[in-house]
Amino acid sequence: MADREIDEDSPLFAIAVAAELSNMHPQTLRQYDRLGLVVPARTQGGSRRYSSRHVQQLREVARLSSEGMSLPAIARLLTLERQVHDLSRRVNELERQLVAERESRPGARVFAAGATGSVVTLRHGARVRRATDIVLWRPRDPHGD
Repeated sequence: MADREIDEDSPLFAIAVAAELSNMHPQTLRQYDRLGLVVPARTQGGSRRYSSRHVQQLREVARLSSEGMSLPAIARLLTLERQVHDLSRRVNELERQLVAERESRPGARVFAAGATGSVVTLRHGARVRRATDIVLWRPRDPHGD
């Protein structure tokens, strides 16, 4: 059997299992769900399903709470961590797309600057005539003077 990674965001654990894995009482997990601290996925029947990321968050909530951090502060911290995670995932996705685009179009030029400074779209494989023109850029007077 091939090794397969388990997605840390897959909702796998029922509340009793998640409570045991995080060393908390199931009622504490329900309270954290109501407060929006750690919000699990739901089955069609409405049962909570926790992922391994949720279990990590529950452990982090317990640690931060034991160090004296308030629940609203913990909620804000978890929100920021989720945003960072989502943004990191998006950056990775965009990087993969960029690599795929570069590999599918090696050396392709998409556009160039024209003699007047305008953007000129190029066909694939087209070469740009080398010019030695110097273009002086003058901003437009917004008042028309």
